[in-house]
Amino acid sequence: MKFYQKIIFVLILFFFFNCKNSEKYINNNKLTDMVLIPGGTYNRGGNSHQSSPNEFPVHKVKVDSFYMDIHEVTNQQFLDFVNETGYITTAEKPINWNELKKQLPPNTPKPSKEFLLPGSLVFTKTKGPVSLLNESKWWSWVQGANWKHPEGPGSDIKNKMNHPVIHVSWYDAFEYAKWAGKRLPTEAEWEYAARGGNKNPIYPWGNDLIINSSKKANFWQGNFPYLNTIEDGFEYSSPVKTYDANNYGLYDLGGNVWEWCYDLYNENAYKIESKKDLCINPKGPKTSYDSNEPLAVKRVIRGGSFLCNDSYCTGYRVSRRMSTSEDTGLNHTGFRCVKSFDS
Repeated sequence: MKFYQKIIFVLILFFFFNCKNSEKYINNNKLTDMVLIPGGTYNRGGNSHQSSPNEFPVHKVKVDSFYMDIHEVTNQQFLDFVNETGYITTAEKPINWNELKKQLPPNTPKPSKEFLLPGSLVFTKTKGPVSLLNESKWWSWVQGANWKHPEGPGSDIKNKMNHPVIHVSWYDAFEYAKWAGKRLPTEAEWEYAARGGNKNPIYPWGNDLIINSSKKANFWQGNFPYLNTIEDGFEYSSPVKTYDANNYGLYDLGGNVWEWCYDLYNENAYKIESKKDLCINPKGPKTSYDSNEPLAVKRVIRGGSFLCNDSYCTGYRVSRRMSTSEDTGLNHTGFRCVKSFDS
């Protein structure tokens, strides 16, 4: 490489590594609407009085540079994928009883065929206050609910093409990412990106309290799960890029919809990782484990959703870790993709 070529190469790298606003997006066939996240080291884990046990111990993690979608994958983008490939999502297929029973207590009787028809989980507001320990009060299995019919038969996405795609399982997200020439982010990459280059923020936008942040993210204002005052402008999902981006130019890393990560979920993952002085590019645990549902194979979800509230899940915190069975779709769960810098 000639000297002037080296200089140009260095200048290009400098440009990429210092991009912090929406004017610095990468736009070509493979990296449309992605931004380069410069690699670095950070202290991963809980940094708030709201932090859960699975966010500890705090430990040092290093990630390499990578590209990340500036927003969640939209209905339009997912439609393009389906039109080209003919892909059928998990929620559009009958439930596989042989797979489902692995997550249930031994000798659980097989349900009727009607119960095994295609569908997904849909949120419904309760009529009044209920115990927040019983999620069945606001989640219902709705036959016919899927990414094209988010509330079930009769609903559609005609006016929501720029909203995040929902009701997608981890498998669906994985297949889309592969089609797009990308991949799902590791949990370590996701949290690093959500921090936006800030030293130790509680939220993607910094440390401004959530009660003062109705214009910064789409989350639940009011009393969950029965009264939403909709101060942020949306009762359910919002169009991507509605709220301000973080310092890396990434939108909706707090609120709107939960986002699938590549990693298997293990509530003890941080205890394992913290045994190293520096955990480099962690890809997650080798096995899934959740003491609440020990038989289920779960994947990490991050970022919170339009249902998150300080009284319930605080999912919009950058360190908040949650999980969902990898074959499950819900109407508040979507994803975004990443691509390695050197690929």
